[in-house]
Amino acid sequence: MLVRKSVSLKGILAFAGHHFWWLISYMVIVAVLFKVLNWHWVSIPWLPVSLIGTAVAFYLGFKNNQSYDRVWEARKIWGAIINSSRTWGMMVNAFVKHDDLTSAQIHEIKTRLIYRHIAWVYIFREQLLVPTQWEHVSLNHMIGSMAKKRREKFGVGQFKDYLNETQRAHYFSEADQWKNAANKATQIINLQSLDLAKLEEHESLHMRRQLDMQKVLSEFYDHQGRAERIKKFPLPRQYASLSFIFTCIFIFLLPLGMVAEFDKLGEAGVWMMIPIGTIAGWIYVVMELIGDYSENPFEGLWTDVPMLSICRTIEIDLLQMIGETDIPKPVQPVNDVLM
Repeated sequence: MLVRKSVSLKGILAFAGHHFWWLISYMVIVAVLFKVLNWHWVSIPWLPVSLIGTAVAFYLGFKNNQSYDRVWEARKIWGAIINSSRTWGMMVNAFVKHDDLTSAQIHEIKTRLIYRHIAWVYIFREQLLVPTQWEHVSLNHMIGSMAKKRREKFGVGQFKDYLNETQRAHYFSEADQWKNAANKATQIINLQSLDLAKLEEHESLHMRRQLDMQKVLSEFYDHQGRAERIKKFPLPRQYASLSFIFTCIFIFLLPLGMVAEFDKLGEAGVWMMIPIGTIAGWIYVVMELIGDYSENPFEGLWTDVPMLSICRTIEIDLLQMIGETDIPKPVQPVNDVLM
C-alpha cells in the first residue's frame, strides 16, 4: 500500500513510463507513412474511433470499479481479523482461570493460546502471498520478469526479516503439528479449538465461556474463507482479458483516426499528432494497468493490502493484553510502501 498523499512522477514513470517508447514509435510510423510517403489511405474517419474510445473508457471504468471492490473487500476482511483478534485476546485474558492452578500455569495457558493465534495471522498472510497462475509474478516473459522485480524492489521483498529468532521460536514452537498440512492456517485454528475443549474438560474454562470462544474461532474461519475466495477466484478473465484487447484495438486505431484531422491544421499538424496521440494512448494504457494490478490484493506488490502491518498490530495488542514487556515495534513504510 502506498502511504504518500500523492504518487510521485518518478513512481508513475517507474510503473508505466516504459509504455511511452512503443507509443511514440507507433505514432511516428503513422505520421511518416501519411506525411512523407503520402499513404493517405492509412487514415480512417475519426467518428468510429471516438465511438470505440468511448466504449473502451466505459469498459475500463467497469473493470477498475470491480478491481477496487476486491481491494476494499480484502481490507475489510483484514480489519475484521483485527477486531476478532482483539476479542480473542480479551476472552483469553479474562476467561482462563481455575482455583487449583497457579498464576504461572494460568499464564502459560494464556500465552500458548495467544502465541498460537499470532502464528495463525502470520501463517495465513504467507499463504495468501503464494502466487496463483493468473497473477503477474506467475506469467512468462517480460511481464512476469518485471513483476518479480517489482515484488522484490517495491513489495514484500523490502520486508523479509519481519520476525526475529525469538519471535519465531515463540510462535512456531508447535510447527510440527501443522507443517505438512495442505492449509496450515486451518489446522492452527483447529488446534485452538481442541485446546479449548481440553481446558473445558479439565475445568480450566467454563463450558459457556468455551462456547463463546469457539464462536470467535468460527469467525476466524469465516474471515479466512472470505480472503481465500478473493485469492483463489480471479476477476473473471472475460472481463480482465477483453479490456486489454479492446484497449489494444483502440490504441491501434487512434493515430489512424487522428492523423488526417491534425493534417487539417497545416504543414506541422501531422507532427503535432505524435505527442498528443502518445499522451492519449498512454492514459488508456495506465487505466488498464491500474485495474489489472488492483484486482489481486494479495500479490505481494505495492498495490496490496498491508497485511504485514496488520499482523504486527495484532501481535502488539495481544502481547500487551497478557502482560508481555518485550513488544515489537509497528511495521514502518519503506520507500513510501507499507506491506
